[in-house]
Amino acid sequence: MPRTLIVEADGGSRGNPGPAGYGAVVLDPETGEALAEAAEFLGTATNNVAEYKGLVAGLRAARALDPEARIHVRMDSKLVVEQMSGRWQIKHPDMKPLAAAARAVFPPEQVTYEWIPRAQNKHADRLANEAMDAGKNGKQWEPRDSRAALDTAAAPARSAAARAADEAAEAAEAPEVAEAPAPGWGAPDLGVPATLVLLRHGETALTPQKRFSGSGGTDPELSPAGRRQAEAAAVSLAAQGTIQAVVSSPLRRCRETAEAVAARLGLEVRLEEGLRETDFGAWEGLTFAEVRERFPDDLDAWLASAAVAPTGGGESFEAVARRVAVARDKLLARYTGRTVLVVTHVTPIKTLVRLALGAPPESLFRMELSAASLSAVAYYADGNASLRLLNDTSHLR
Repeated sequence: MPRTLIVEADGGSRGNPGPAGYGAVVLDPETGEALAEAAEFLGTATNNVAEYKGLVAGLRAARALDPEARIHVRMDSKLVVEQMSGRWQIKHPDMKPLAAAARAVFPPEQVTYEWIPRAQNKHADRLANEAMDAGKNGKQWEPRDSRAALDTAAAPARSAAARAADEAAEAAEAPEVAEAPAPGWGAPDLGVPATLVLLRHGETALTPQKRFSGSGGTDPELSPAGRRQAEAAAVSLAAQGTIQAVVSSPLRRCRETAEAVAARLGLEVRLEEGLRETDFGAWEGLTFAEVRERFPDDLDAWLASAAVAPTGGGESFEAVARRVAVARDKLLARYTGRTVLVVTHVTPIKTLVRLALGAPPESLFRMELSAASLSAVAYYADGNASLRLLNDTSHLR
């Protein structure tokens, strides 16, 4: 029987894109001994490019040891693991040649892939940071003189700057699912899901009048009632004590809502452009009745198809769904196993719920979302999602 080799690989970018590097190690599965290491400073690149290059380097190092070996790859990049396993499509032009290079090292039947938490990928992560540190000093990473001294458990502590840089890095290319995973109860070992707690922003002056208020309008601030709603949400979420990070749409009403919560939780607010509301074009600031009066044919077409955009260069629900899905996957890649407050708008929240349920686009018109309401979706390692809460306003009573 051919022997098995473990390949662990990682990559990082301090800026995404920014100064990047990868690290890879080949391990003996029985003893845990490091049989080979590889690391390289890449110059300016994204996290995902660095991760893929780390995979290729690790596979090539394993092939140099034994081209007949069976290879088990372990990485903390869900993107790379799922794409190389064939469960997610690879559409980004930068990823396709790297994935092809990885597949060319060994016959596909000799290689298996496993996602592992970041804490279990310390050796490769350390090598990637060493490569980036070397690049910062105008050098390339060099292997240690004595491999007998290698000990993953005793890896040197990373600097505060390195930890902060890693925390600042974000997945630039989000995974795109080829097919929805088969429904079911799920395996018992899927681990802690990533949970997105979805908070609609508080009221603005336009909210009670039910006017179209998207990303192409006046970017209104919270009204006094909206500020009270944001504070009530903050009190409730602080009492629950489960939120570990806060992410917001860049629009003002969401930022103000998110800042109220984050201030009470002692957290920073991270902005995500993909979470902005739909651009309603010429309909911005109008009521539904006013749009019906001025643009009756356009409104009928919009209601009949998610591919139709509002009058005057607005954004279709199909376009919104694409960018919201990208934003979602970036969050899931960054906050694996964590609970994140996502402060956004009606359409993005409804879209996340629709996608989680596998519901058709017309379901967007069959959900009610009140100002400052809470919803929640949990995402598991197998790709399945579970809707846990929808339009909860109990904290406002």
